[in-house]
Amino acid sequence: VIALTCGSIALGALLAACGSTSADSAHGSAPASASAAQTAAQAAAADIAFAQLMIPHHQQAVEMADLALSTETSPEVRGLAQQIKAAQDPEIQQMSGWLQAWGAPMAMDDEHASHGMGGVSMSGMMSDEDMQALGAATGAQFDRLWLTMMIAHHEGAVAMAEQVKAASSDAEVIALANAVISGQTAEIETMQQLLAQQ
Repeated sequence: VIALTCGSIALGALLAACGSTSADSAHGSAPASASAAQTAAQAAAADIAFAQLMIPHHQQAVEMADLALSTETSPEVRGLAQQIKAAQDPEIQQMSGWLQAWGAPMAMDDEHASHGMGGVSMSGMMSDEDMQALGAATGAQFDRLWLTMMIAHHEGAVAMAEQVKAASSDAEVIALANAVISGQTAEIETMQQLLAQQ
């Protein structure tokens, strides 16, 4: 994942884009106009943050799916891996397209990612050590570890989607958030059932 600086740059650009609205307010427009502009800027910041954080989040899920597809695993885990990869690869492309259209960096810096921006923060990511342990696991041990890690990963994605839904006013962003919530919640339930059978 390429770490580029977002933070003040992207937010500054968003606020600059709203400058004409603020200027209109200073020349006698109703105070509600400035408030609406601030709300719009906050929503746009949340949309950008969601895409910047969800792309690497999805990329790690695809990496985990690829691990399952490249090792001996159960048919159920393999099927889930194929399903996850098929769903999240296109979503990565969609969110990348948004960031390009918005003129925003593809990633935010680590400081803003850890503190959250626009009310959206990343959760559920696996550490390098987690990924190494998964890569070294085999057989039933791999299945248990993969299911446990992917459940936590999905729960993080659902939380991020809920955060952006509460902040966004963009219909496309909200539609994707709803798709993440419904799709990954169903997959969590399936994985929990499989894990209980291990």
